[in-house]
This record gives sequence, C-alpha cells and structure tokens, in this order.
Amino acid sequence: MDEDKIDEIIGYHRTDKSKLITILQDVQAEYNWLPPDALKHIAKRLHVPLIDVFGIATFYKSFSLEPRGRHLVRVCLGTACHVRGGLRILETAKRILDIKAGETTADFGFTVESVNCLGCCALGPVMVVDDEYYGNLPPAKVERILRKYGHTSSNSSTSIKEKKT
Repeated sequence: MDEDKIDEIIGYHRTDKSKLITILQDVQAEYNWLPPDALKHIAKRLHVPLIDVFGIATFYKSFSLEPRGRHLVRVCLGTACHVRGGLRILETAKRILDIKAGETTADFGFTVESVNCLGCCALGPVMVVDDEYYGNLPPAKVERILRKYGHTSSNSSTSIKEKKT
C-alpha cells in the first residue's frame, strides 16, 4: 500500500470524514480491493474509529476486503434474471473460469460474484464485466465475452481463495 496515494485520495476529499464512503470507493478503484493497512491509515487520518471504517467496508457488498481480479464478473440472480436463466449464466462463467462464485482466478484475472439485482430487470438474464452490461444473454455467449477481457482456455484459473460474501 502506498500511503502517499491514500493521502492524496483523502486530501482530494479535504480530509472530510463525511466523505468516508467516497474515499473507500476511490481507494478500491485504485487497488481493486480495500487493503487492511489502507483502512487503518484512513481511520487514523480521518480520526474515525477503525471499527466504523471496517463496518462500512463490510456493510456494502460493492467493497471487497479480499483482492479481486482485474475483471469483476457479476451475474444477476434477482427474480427476473433467475426465471430467465441467470443461474445458467453463473454456472457457465464458473465452469469457464474454473472457480466458484466469490472466488478469484489464480492469475488475478477474474473474480466472479452473484448479485441479487443489477437494476435492469427487463434485460435479464444479465452479466456485468467491469462496467459493461450484457443483457438477454444466452449461456453460449459467455465464453466469447470473457475472451474479450483476456480469458483464454489455457489460463491457469485455479481459485486462490473463496471470498466471504
């Protein structure tokens, strides 16, 4: 963790503790997760109890306390997506990447997560890679989409660690 980079992010928000969530979002955007040392540094700099910083970081599912892959694959399993085959999309992505939901590939290329809703029910089933939405998605297109982000069948995709979500 680069404390100078964290200080730069905090300084951008004028060391305003009411901007804690935004600061955490910016730190996660920088590192792709929230390293524990970064959380401690933020708590110290903002004069906020560490338990409060961890509380926010664990309350919101968008935050990760575990390293994530370069590409975050989220599959919607909300009601509309579920009835339209969302589970098949998730199973296909897991099979192709050879990991379980909540895990990251060993090369830190991909993390797969299931979510309860992505807010685009009319497009179900939906898979999001990073910030790109793929709606009305048949399972047969999942592999082509993942290849677009650099997945190849020769990638070592053994899971590194199951995330607790």
